[in-house]
Amino acid sequence: MRYVRTLAFLAAALPFAVVAGALLIAGWIVVPLVAITPLIVPALIALRVAVGALARVDAGLANRLLGTHVRPPVREPAASGFWPRAASVLRDQSFWTQQLYLLQRTLLGGAIAIAELTLIAASLGALAMPVTYRWSKLEVGFEVDSFSRGLLFVPAGIAGLALAIIILRPLGALSRRLVYGLLSGRGGPVAPAVARRYRRRALATHAAVVAAVSGILIAIWATTPHSSFWPVWAILPLALALAVHAWAEWLGGHTDTVRHRGVAPSIALTGGVAVGLSLFVTAIWALAGGGYFWPIWVVSGLAALLVTQLVVAAGLRRSRRIAELETTRAGAVDQQDAELRRIERDLHDGAQARLVALGMSIGMAEQKLAADDPAAAQALLVEARAGAQEALEELRDLARGIHPPVLADRGLGAAISALADRSPLDVAVAVHVPERPAPAVETAAYFVVAEALANVGKHAQARRVDIGIRREGDALVVRIADDGRGGADTTGKGLRGLARRVEALDGTLSVVSPPGGPTVVKAVLPCGS
Repeated sequence: MRYVRTLAFLAAALPFAVVAGALLIAGWIVVPLVAITPLIVPALIALRVAVGALARVDAGLANRLLGTHVRPPVREPAASGFWPRAASVLRDQSFWTQQLYLLQRTLLGGAIAIAELTLIAASLGALAMPVTYRWSKLEVGFEVDSFSRGLLFVPAGIAGLALAIIILRPLGALSRRLVYGLLSGRGGPVAPAVARRYRRRALATHAAVVAAVSGILIAIWATTPHSSFWPVWAILPLALALAVHAWAEWLGGHTDTVRHRGVAPSIALTGGVAVGLSLFVTAIWALAGGGYFWPIWVVSGLAALLVTQLVVAAGLRRSRRIAELETTRAGAVDQQDAELRRIERDLHDGAQARLVALGMSIGMAEQKLAADDPAAAQALLVEARAGAQEALEELRDLARGIHPPVLADRGLGAAISALADRSPLDVAVAVHVPERPAPAVETAAYFVVAEALANVGKHAQARRVDIGIRREGDALVVRIADDGRGGADTTGKGLRGLARRVEALDGTLSVVSPPGGPTVVKAVLPCGS
């Protein structure tokens, strides 16, 4: 029964391929056409909903026939505003993985379905040859015109049917892995690590199935009369589907590398698919005998689509950058207000109160001296001197909290070493900064380390802290790692304030703190040349 359900799912790829192929072609013709008009927003939303709905239909079929448990999202994540809705569609990773699923279901699934059903039909035809030879009039080096000659095809029919049944199991496993890897979506029952493992296995199984199907087709071609290498027409779409699958899987594991080169993963995916389709249609043109180079129209359309996506992504990136700058500026202003209120509070509750007490002590000493009580006056002056010393220390601490003098005088390395010396923990410091960065960057780096050390001392229950600061290109990278219990609250006031300070300089702050540790705080601060 399991084999029957698997075969039913594979066969469903044929009608599904028609619908999915029409949707993807129509959708990505319409979207570029309206890309420079406000209609791009409803067009993208409609395409997102249609892709999600079709993916959910096939996921429901897989759940029923293959025993999977996925429910892919249909709509893009919620976004406020008209233009941000389009941006949220393009940033929605499930939108692209669902399209990849539809593409592989159309190309790979359709080719596998045709190959499997053809193998089953040919095997059944061979098994029935002792009966159907009267009407088939088959010639394979000899004319099949008797029952005995028809029996010669029965072993081939049994072998072919057995092969068709045997390969159903790996084909079912491949289908399940593709469903889990590409349709699990947000909030699904599959953890990200499990989904990645499914995707890697799916790619390996995909490659094995393509190799097996290609080998079977070539073997059939080699053992039958032939005038041309017809298996190439099945191998080409299989190779295209495998290439797209491999490219998408590589991108999934190298997203940071692609972004570091200034390319959005969605654009890289589109570019890779466009190159694959261009090579595909060019190969078809060459195998069909050449002549007028009609693939130029397909390549031009794909190039127009890629350019449109680049233009739209650039506009969305610009608007997103403006929104981020507005947010970080507001955060920096809030952080500055909070710092000013803290300074005011510290002055009022600390140094100011001590100076008032100092004035009172000096006044009382004057009264004692006037009353000829020098011993009491001396005691009051001693108390006043101690109060003055405490007020001075508090003012120094306050100044250090605003901008530490050692940072201005001796640089970042000395300032961080001073922080480490005052910490009760075992702190290792490694600072490799050939040239001093801008004062704002230097100050931000100092306070990242100071706040991180304070958090470690209060919450981490750590014994050792490693601080590393180095220059990487045009950025100053600050890394603080401890061996504590982990589980840091990234929404806490301290870390949130640090993030605002870093983002105000166009930098990024990341905190990795799994339960059980270790905790790693990393700040990347652009500092120019």
